[in-house]
Formats: sequence, structure tokens, C-alpha cells
Amino acid sequence: MKFILAALALAATSLAFANSCPMQMKEIDAKIATSPKLSDADMGKVKTLRADGEAFHKAGKHAESEKALGDAKKLLGM
Repeated sequence: MKFILAALALAATSLAFANSCPMQMKEIDAKIATSPKLSDADMGKVKTLRADGEAFHKAGKHAESEKALGDAKKLLGM
């Protein structure tokens, strides 16, 4: 019984991560569109992290996607 509950909790967590990735990508894209005042180096990092987040999401690696997207949002001051 404990195994089943643990499996359900893990599945629910994975789905939550999977659903938030596209939302975070849209938020990052919207912030980039406002031309935030960042150095070229930092903007390059943001774009790389955003692309990495999307790639991780598509590969089903949602924890890694959340980390990359979160790092991009921090650089953007979100």
C-alpha cells in the first residue's frame, strides 16, 4: 500500500513539474520581449538557460527543466 501511495505522489509531482515548464517558458519569453536591461553576457545566459529548459522538458527531465528555467528567471529578476 505504501508503495502505491509513493508511486502516486511521484506521478503527481512529475505532472506538476511537466505542466509548469511551458508556463515558465512563456513568462521568460514575455520578459525577454520587454528588452530588460541586462548585459549581453547575462542575456546570452538567459537565452541558453531558456533553451536548455525547453530541451529538458521535451526529454521528460522536468526537474532539470525547472532548475534551468528558474536560473533564467533569477537572472531576469523575476
